[in-house]
Amino acid sequence: MGIACCKEEEIDFTQEVELNHFHLLRSVGKGAFGKVRVVQHKGTQQIYALKYINKAKCIKMRAVENIIQERRLLEEVECPFVCNLRYAFQDDENLFMVIDLMLGGDLRFHLDRMGMMKEDMIRFYTAEVACGLAYLHGRRIVHRDLKPDNVLLDEKGHAHLTDFNIAVHYREEKPLTAVAGSMAYMAPEILAKKGYFSSVDWWSLGVMAYELAFGKRPFRAKTNEALQQSILHDDLEFPSNTSDLVSSECVDCIKLLLTRDITKRLGTKESGGLDRFRAHPWFKGYDWEIIGKKEGNPPFTPDSKRANFDATHELEELLLEDNPLKAKPRKKKKEGEEDKPKEGEDPAITKEMRIMEDKFTVYDYTKTRKGLGSLQGNQPGSQSSMTAVQKIPNAAPCTTGRADRQDYSIHKDVMEGRDAEVNMTGVASMESSPNKSRRESEKPQLDPPPVPSPIMERP
Repeated sequence: MGIACCKEEEIDFTQEVELNHFHLLRSVGKGAFGKVRVVQHKGTQQIYALKYINKAKCIKMRAVENIIQERRLLEEVECPFVCNLRYAFQDDENLFMVIDLMLGGDLRFHLDRMGMMKEDMIRFYTAEVACGLAYLHGRRIVHRDLKPDNVLLDEKGHAHLTDFNIAVHYREEKPLTAVAGSMAYMAPEILAKKGYFSSVDWWSLGVMAYELAFGKRPFRAKTNEALQQSILHDDLEFPSNTSDLVSSECVDCIKLLLTRDITKRLGTKESGGLDRFRAHPWFKGYDWEIIGKKEGNPPFTPDSKRANFDATHELEELLLEDNPLKAKPRKKKKEGEEDKPKEGEDPAITKEMRIMEDKFTVYDYTKTRKGLGSLQGNQPGSQSSMTAVQKIPNAAPCTTGRADRQDYSIHKDVMEGRDAEVNMTGVASMESSPNKSRRESEKPQLDPPPVPSPIMERP
């Protein structure tokens, strides 16, 4: 007789979501203190991206507040042009966020490969991102870190905003003042430190559109100080061969997005909002109702036969990871046991651990999400099929073994902006790109000193 195979333990999916509810598949991204992995829900069989953050590294990088803010803010968002949150939970070592999976790669990845993008691609991405921004601004949320790295494509080529580490709520009566974001994409009003609202995202959209069109950013310098002065004062210039690359309507749209006067900047509430943006001649012939429903035909479809991310993350996970991710039962506290520092342990670390335990609460969209906004959201997990995941080249076979596999409301205690000078923060993006040196230079910094300087612009 043969030996009977061990049967996988049955899971009660009515209980709080945990890592054991998912099969762990490919590793597809790595950030400063966290990683991204493809996962499959064992109950629904839906495919997602699992973003997980090591608690100890999170504390070391002073990013606890950012992670809690991101998780809470994403709970309030449901938009077809956003990588929406589906689940959130934690174990003793990590914080987990399960979001919509986008296997088409980010715009930085494709820009690095293409050098410059065709105008129809730029127009389409600009339109879809604008819809996403309008949705966020309608909920008084400003992203503050829009750039090619933070726009992900799905399998069909539709654009989605991601990386909400430094996104915040704002109030009309209280301008934000924190210098936050990646400097090359920062609006002048952020650097001027006189207060700002959602207008900054439209400037960043202009910088991104310019970069996609010409392969370089409109304002460049070798030092942070020089870059800041360039953004604040230099004239906007276009390459000498611009007319060979894009239309005059494209140039005009970029100029209007990169207008320092926010009352004239395209997209801002002061200049007519999304209605004026849609009416720009560059978008002539666009059916915005179709675009808003994400039913437009993308001009570019990512290659499903090749990895649209750095495939070396899979090998690193297999060969170099000292503590590979796996489902572990949580340690149970003894009755009456308090969160007191252990001998030799820093009390501040114990306090931060307790904050994460209390504020990074469990989230399950199937139980809590109701009526979030007028735009219909993505169908959870449907953006990327299992077939597409299995087509990823240069990756090890999927691992599915046991060991390796309240109603909507605005949270009152989510601070609007974390809005002091010490809050120049931003959690490193966890989506990947083959051009690591460039990406590293564009990350908002979290390391000491207490007031980190904005990132250095690549000359």
